[in-house]
Amino acid sequence: MTRELTGRHVLAITLAAFGLIIGVNLIMAVKAVGSFPGLETKSSYIASQHFQAERDAQQQLGWEAGLRLVEGMLVLTLVDATGAPASPGAIRVQLRRPTHQRDDIELELIPEAAGRWSAPARLAGGNWNADVTAAAPGGVHFRQRLFLDIEAPRGAVTGGL
Repeated sequence: MTRELTGRHVLAITLAAFGLIIGVNLIMAVKAVGSFPGLETKSSYIASQHFQAERDAQQQLGWEAGLRLVEGMLVLTLVDATGAPASPGAIRVQLRRPTHQRDDIELELIPEAAGRWSAPARLAGGNWNADVTAAAPGGVHFRQRLFLDIEAPRGAVTGGL
């Protein structure tokens, strides 16, 4: 026994298909807006007034930072313009995912040698942003964002919704 395809059936199928598409789009939009606050600073105008002076002072330091993951240890190197190890008063590293905040961590680095610090870090595969902040002599703050691309083990799942 075959059923006849009527206009009501076609209308129901069409409404169900568009309802599903609209529902999925709404869920994705809510997830996208809820996972990233979009706020970097409370007042961009006030932040911009101090930016150039801080940037010039940081560039005069001539410091270069390097970051890598070696056998479960995050290693930071910091050298001055002559290539000599830099010696900041305090150093801080925040690791963040570019797409969400749930994996964000702040590491306390331990000095290993002149210009070299490390901390144990178990990082999942994928992209990471490392925000390095160091206090230089004279009150200058060195800030640099470094990028890490951690290769995931074979067969590992690194992302999802």
